Amino acid sequence: MNEHDVIVTGRNLDLTEALKETVYRKAEKLFAHEERIMRLRVELEYSKNSSGQNEQMAKGHIEINGPPLILTESSNDMYTSIDRMVDKLDRMLRRRSRLERVKRKDVHEVDVPAELPKTQHS
Repeated sequence: MNEHDVIVTGRNLDLTEALKETVYRKAEKLFAHEERIMRLRVELEYSKNSSGQNEQMAKGHIEINGPPLILTESSNDMYTSIDRMVDKLDRMLRRRSRLERVKRKDVHEVDVPAELPKTQHS
């Protein structure tokens, strides 16, 4: 197993070791791109949609400094849902990181509303 805090739960399906290992292996990509992730929770769910088709959902919840990143992805195959969920979470992390860098580099004038006294140098 890995040293990162990844919690995998299943709803309405048997959570096999193969599914858990797939989530752990795919999640390593997220931890490699962002070291500030405190915890990743993945919820795998099986249900039937209104048209009677099988729907396999993977919900990812990244706990990180600031607002958490939450995403749900569904398809008719659980492994496809997991792949798409991890890819989209990775894009969200990269976008968040890029926006933080832009904000750090944004230099703006400081407007001081008061008159500053002039000093005399000797």
